[in-house]
Amino acid sequence: MSNSTETLRGLCPTPFFQSDSFPAEGGFIEGRLCQEFFGIECCLPCPMTDWVYPDNFGTLTQIADWVSVAGTLSCVFLLLSWLFLPVEKTNRHYLSICLCCAVLMMNFGFIIPLAARPEQCFNEITPNGMHSSNTCAASGAFLLFGGFSGVMWVFLRSVSLHLQICWQLNVGVIFMWVAQAAGWLVPLAGLILALVFSGVSFRFGTTCHINHENSLADFWIPLLVFAGLTVILSFATFGYCIKVYLDSLADNGPSTEGSGLPSYTNSVRTLTPRQAYRRIRRVIALQWRGITIVLIIIADVIFFSIVFVFQDNTIANLRTDPTISADWVTCLLASEGDKAACLSETGGLAVPEATVVVVLLLLALNGIWLLFLLGRWSMFTGWMQLFKSLGGRGQKTEFVSVDARIDYKSSDTRSYEMLSRDSGKTLETIVTPNQGFTPTSGAFLPASPTSGRRTPDYFSEAPAPTARYKVPARSFNSPQPPQSRGGFSSSPPPPQPRGGFSTSPPPPQSRARFSTSPPPAQSRARFSTSPPPAQSRFSPSPPPQARFSPSPPPPTWDPQQTYARPNQQHPQSYEEMNPLGMNRI
Repeated sequence: MSNSTETLRGLCPTPFFQSDSFPAEGGFIEGRLCQEFFGIECCLPCPMTDWVYPDNFGTLTQIADWVSVAGTLSCVFLLLSWLFLPVEKTNRHYLSICLCCAVLMMNFGFIIPLAARPEQCFNEITPNGMHSSNTCAASGAFLLFGGFSGVMWVFLRSVSLHLQICWQLNVGVIFMWVAQAAGWLVPLAGLILALVFSGVSFRFGTTCHINHENSLADFWIPLLVFAGLTVILSFATFGYCIKVYLDSLADNGPSTEGSGLPSYTNSVRTLTPRQAYRRIRRVIALQWRGITIVLIIIADVIFFSIVFVFQDNTIANLRTDPTISADWVTCLLASEGDKAACLSETGGLAVPEATVVVVLLLLALNGIWLLFLLGRWSMFTGWMQLFKSLGGRGQKTEFVSVDARIDYKSSDTRSYEMLSRDSGKTLETIVTPNQGFTPTSGAFLPASPTSGRRTPDYFSEAPAPTARYKVPARSFNSPQPPQSRGGFSSSPPPPQPRGGFSTSPPPPQSRARFSTSPPPAQSRARFSTSPPPAQSRFSPSPPPQARFSPSPPPPTWDPQQTYARPNQQHPQSYEEMNPLGMNRI
């Protein structure tokens, strides 16, 4: 801008500049706003927003940029939480992570110009474009790619929700890979088409937006198509939920949910209305945050698209129909370039200031909405625990056995996993018995200070006091003396009975429990009358008579002389049935 202002104006009245005074290349030439006055092309000074909006418009756009900084910090917090904290603290999901990344990149479109503070104009009448300003190219690319990616991921999220609720399909790995390809490749293709056929330039504030040329075909229409599909799927899902709810109110039949009968659960027709309503209610209870963020982002994108498409059409009409801006131009000429006196005439020249500011604020608030809807309070507590563990102040998380703790009185017993179930008891009352008791002997010993914390040596070789073992009435560990009961005959049974009990001792390999005779070869007879062999399985002496026989048992075994640690010698083939001296019933 080395030339003087008056020289650049040429024959044009104030505040306009003559287009012939500027080169035909450099910056975004199509961004000039020019009209002919008596055969001379005169252009409005750059930037146009300084002439059609009040002086505080720049301040409002900077506020939107700073709000986007807060949204960026919110997205960074979510991503770091999903990366470093365990899943039970965050409930992370790839649909949420990718949506957060898309919103983060869209916020970069506002943060980059806020940090770089680029020059909006190439000269007095020409705005900068992506070819003349790297900051413009970067901010515009992040804004377009992030916005398109956000629409794609909310579309994929609505598809996933629709499949789960309406079709009862559990999306799996295949859907995840398809979503990854569609969620990033489709916006990338849209960005390439938008930059090649339209480009970006400074139009509203310090952030570059897509130009009007070919913008409907290569960006706005594909964006609005996916946004419209998202709205259709969302309303279809909500309509199905309302239908199921109404059906559940009209369903008076008993529900079979939870019955043990087999059923085919992969079909919607097998579910009663009440069961379907319960399932949908559970899904919505888990997904209401995602549903809300889908609606918010779709509303923002649709509003943003309508506003900018309307602005593009307005600028295009100004170039082709000068009569639209005739009143405003006349006011500027009469006031010698005083824009404050002519702001009332700019109603048909640009989108209202309040609308533009609201659009920019809504786009910047998406990151904050993500924090409120996808973030959880457990994330903050998880970070606190992580910082405490890194600083050495965190509690030990390993499981410690109660027996391994000696100095238990100086610590909180609730820190043990095994004792946390009953917080009303102390460690001593839980693990320390009132009296010492040895299971092998049945004798009570005086309690020691280490009772409950040291395992007694029950099987040491040192002699221990023993108690007399009393055989229970229904114990079958050793032969029992016969017991006579009334109602049984004392006469011997016939030689080959078909039922009842035999009086002869059983052989060692008899299959019958009460057999008294050896079976013949390949015979499965249950009762036998032959005497047993010399060695018995249960004792070195012949077994007693049958349980219901009136004859006394042989005097070779006295069950009352049995102790917990018997010292009798047994033959080599003897099998000890109770080696630990324990009563097994």
